[in-house]
Amino acid sequence: MAVPQERFDADKVEIHARRDGYESILTPDALAFLARLHRFAEPLRQQLLQARRERQARLDAGALPDFRADTASIRGSDWRVAAIPAALQDRRVEITGPVERKMIINALNSGAKVFMADFEDSSAPSFANQLDGQINLRDAVNGNIEFHSPEGKHYRVGDNPAVLVVRPRGWHLPERHVTVDGQTMAGALVDFGLFAFHNARTLHQQGRGPFFYLPKLEAMEEAALWDEVMAQGENDLGLPVGCMKATVLIETLPAVFQMHEILHALRRRAVGLNCGRWDYIFSYLKTLRGHRDRLLPERGQVLMTVPFLKAYSELLIQTCHRRGAFAMGGMAAQIPIRGDDAANEAAMAKVRADKLREVQAGHDGTWVAHPALVPVAQEIFDRYMPAANQLDVLREDVRVTRDQLIAPCGGSISRAGFDNNVEVALRYTAAWLNGLGCVPIHNLMEDAATAEIARAQLWQWLHHGALEFSDHAPIDFALFDQALAAHAHRLRASDVPGAARVDDAAALLCALTHAEQLADFLTLPAYDRLA
Repeated sequence: MAVPQERFDADKVEIHARRDGYESILTPDALAFLARLHRFAEPLRQQLLQARRERQARLDAGALPDFRADTASIRGSDWRVAAIPAALQDRRVEITGPVERKMIINALNSGAKVFMADFEDSSAPSFANQLDGQINLRDAVNGNIEFHSPEGKHYRVGDNPAVLVVRPRGWHLPERHVTVDGQTMAGALVDFGLFAFHNARTLHQQGRGPFFYLPKLEAMEEAALWDEVMAQGENDLGLPVGCMKATVLIETLPAVFQMHEILHALRRRAVGLNCGRWDYIFSYLKTLRGHRDRLLPERGQVLMTVPFLKAYSELLIQTCHRRGAFAMGGMAAQIPIRGDDAANEAAMAKVRADKLREVQAGHDGTWVAHPALVPVAQEIFDRYMPAANQLDVLREDVRVTRDQLIAPCGGSISRAGFDNNVEVALRYTAAWLNGLGCVPIHNLMEDAATAEIARAQLWQWLHHGALEFSDHAPIDFALFDQALAAHAHRLRASDVPGAARVDDAAALLCALTHAEQLADFLTLPAYDRLA
C-alpha cells in the first residue's frame, strides 16, 4: 500500500461538513487515498465533461448521434473481455436500492443474486446520507450489519446473501463537501474511493469483489478513465490489477453507439452492460432536445416494445454476448399494491410480461426495485434460462442501424399524461430535497430517472410549440403553471414524502421548465438546495 511517503496528503483534503460520527470512514489514510485519486483523475475528468458539452452543442445545432468512424476497427475485430468471476456467473435477478441500513439488509436477504447498492439515482446525496451509506456497506462487508427498528423489530443478514455491487455517482456530479487542494472532488471518486479503501481487500479475500456498476457514461474515453482509476486504486491497495470488476449502465443515447468501445476500454474488468432504460429515455430526450421531429409521446406509452428501445436492447445483447459479457435487463419499478388484489395482480402481470420479453430476447438477468418482485422475476428466468446465463445466445439475427436507434415512436399526449408528469416531477423533487432519493409514487418505486423524463418531456412539449393534446387542446405554459400550482397546493398539506420542501421543488421545476435551454440534469441545480 503506497501510503507512507504521502500520508500527510490528508492535510490538503478539506471536509466542509460535520465529521462527528464519521471518524472511522474519514480517516487520514482514507483521505490521502481520495487525494491521490483526485489528483490523478480530475484533469482528465474535466476534459471529458468539456467534450460532453461540445458534443451536445453540435447536436443542438442539428447533428445526429452515430457510430464513430475512428473506432470501426474495435467494432470489427475479434476480442473478448476477461474471465468473469464465479460470484457473478449467475445474475438472473438483481435488486437495487439506496444505501440505507434496513434496505441494505432486506436487499441482501431478498433472494436476489445481486444487490446493487446505489449512491447515485436512488440516493439524495446529502453528506450524511453518503457517509452513513459507507458505514452501512462497511458493516455489511464485514458481516456485522444489524438494524433495530423503532417498533422493536431486529434485522440482520441471513445465510447466502446477494452479491454486493456498488454504484457510485456519475462523472458529472460534484461532492461539494470534499475539496482537494481547493478543488471540489467528483462525487464518483468520493463514493468509489471510500468504499474501495475500506472494503476492497476484504471483498477480494472473500472472492466477492470489489464489484461496481458505472452510471451515465457517454463515451469510451469515460470508461477508460474508470479503468485507470480502478487500476490506481488496486495499485495503492496492493490488489491484483483487474480484480475490480465493472458493469456499465448503457443509459445514455451517445453510449449506445459506443458499446463495443466501452467494453474494450474496460476489457480487463468489464463483466457486462445493463439496459438502464429509464435514464436512457431521458437521455434520448436530452440529447435530441433541439430536434422537434424527435419528440416522444407521454411517458406511459414509451415502453420497451417500441422500435427504438427494442433496437437498443437487442443491440446490447448482441454486443455483450459477442464479447463474452453479460447483457442485463432493465428495472421493474412496481411495488406490491396492498388491499387491492386485482390491481396488484395486474401490476405483477406487467412484471411477468416484461421479464418474459427480456429472457426470451437473450438477457442474462434483470432488475427489480422491491423484494416482493424477486420471486416473480426469478420464476420467469428459471423457467426460460435453466443455465446460469445465456452467453451462448449470440443474436446474430440482429441488424440495427443508426436511424433505428434514434427513430421516435408514435403516440399521443393526453391531459392526464401531462398532469402526471407535473405531479411526479414535483413529488420526487420535493422528496429528494428532503433527503429521500427512492420514492414510492402511484405504486411505483421511483428514482431520479423518472423525474428527469417527466421534466424533460414537459420542457420539450412546451418549448417546441404547436403541440396539442389528443383532444386538440393546446399545450401551453399557462396550463403548466396552473397544474404546478394546483399540485403544490395539494401536496403542501399532505403527508407524502418531502411535503415540507414542496415550495422549493415547485420553484425549481418552474425555473427549469421556463428556461430557454433544457438543463442537463435536475440533480445539479437541486444539489445546491439539498439540506
